[in-house]
Amino acid sequence: MRTHKYLMLVVAFLMLAVLACTCDTQELFVPTPTAVAPRPTTSQPVLIATPTSLPEEFIAEIEAEDTWLINLYQRANPAVVYIEVLVKQGGTPMPLATGSGFVIDTAGHIVTNAHVVEEADAVQVTFSDGSVVDAQIKGQDQYSDLAVIKVDVPPDRLAPLELGDSDVIQVGQRVVAIGNPFGLDGTMTVGVISALGRTLPTMVLQSGGSFSNPEIVQTDAAINPGNSGGPLLDTRGRVIGVNTAIRSQTGVNSGIGFAVPVNTVKRIVPSLIEKGVYDYPYLGITSDNRFTVAELMSSLELPVDHGVLIAEVTPGTAAARAGLQGGDREVKVIGMTVRAGGDIIVAVDEYKLRDFDDLIAYLVRETEVGQRVILTVIRDGERLEIPVTLGERP
Repeated sequence: MRTHKYLMLVVAFLMLAVLACTCDTQELFVPTPTAVAPRPTTSQPVLIATPTSLPEEFIAEIEAEDTWLINLYQRANPAVVYIEVLVKQGGTPMPLATGSGFVIDTAGHIVTNAHVVEEADAVQVTFSDGSVVDAQIKGQDQYSDLAVIKVDVPPDRLAPLELGDSDVIQVGQRVVAIGNPFGLDGTMTVGVISALGRTLPTMVLQSGGSFSNPEIVQTDAAINPGNSGGPLLDTRGRVIGVNTAIRSQTGVNSGIGFAVPVNTVKRIVPSLIEKGVYDYPYLGITSDNRFTVAELMSSLELPVDHGVLIAEVTPGTAAARAGLQGGDREVKVIGMTVRAGGDIIVAVDEYKLRDFDDLIAYLVRETEVGQRVILTVIRDGERLEIPVTLGERP
């Protein structure tokens, strides 16, 4: 028994000696549980964060919006067509350009942009079901960039779009564009109305002046080459504009697109169908669009802060016959020459004018050739009421 105890003491002594030889210090370091990360094993579960579930009413609202968009597309897309413009080269029709258009009645009339079909020798239309038919150009108007083509198909194959009212649309209102960007037929994009009352230059007149298309609708719905002539729709699927242009440094959508308002379509298209052209009323004045009257008021000591300062009156026009007067001297304003001294038109038929765009918009929207209007004019500080019978734009 003593021998056994003796052996145990010897073994313990030897173990302490071995430990003393293998350690740099006299202290024995024992790692804590956090000093070494535990090695993962295949049996350990992998934890994945689960997103918080959405309320059922929120999901239902999203699904309802999806249903609305799907329904709108299914109703509107059959009326939207793919337009291919052909030109003859050596007697053979060759593709020149493509665009979009939309059916407006069961007689086969289709609205598109004038710039889409203006060089066409022949036009072909492809419907959403894939059928292809030839189309005839009924009329074009470069000023508004509108054109009408016609197809000869049974009325039951046509699904006309309803025309809305562009006078009641508002910035922030949601809109949908359907067309054929880059030849990709039946493409739908969604956005909002970004601005109203934009003005785009459309044509230079033989008289030397230029004409601008007033009251253009601006949208951020994606519009690209090939969308031209397609409809801009409100949330009920009614046409509120005809997509016509984009503003971009690259030639593709940059979030700024433009559409001709549908009320312009309502006014001009019937004339295009009936006689192929639209006759615009014409006053016969030019004005410097670089400055507004408000901006020139201080430099030229003008008596009003709004209206249209007449730079020149074109001989033989309605303005000349009514005795309106253009500028009689040239003045430098921030380094640019301005023609001063002319009449300032501040109102037409008691409709107050802010600038030249307002005058154009009023004449296009509210008047016709041969109509008599009353211009309120400031001349040498005196307020005059001058009747003018509008002529026809040359």
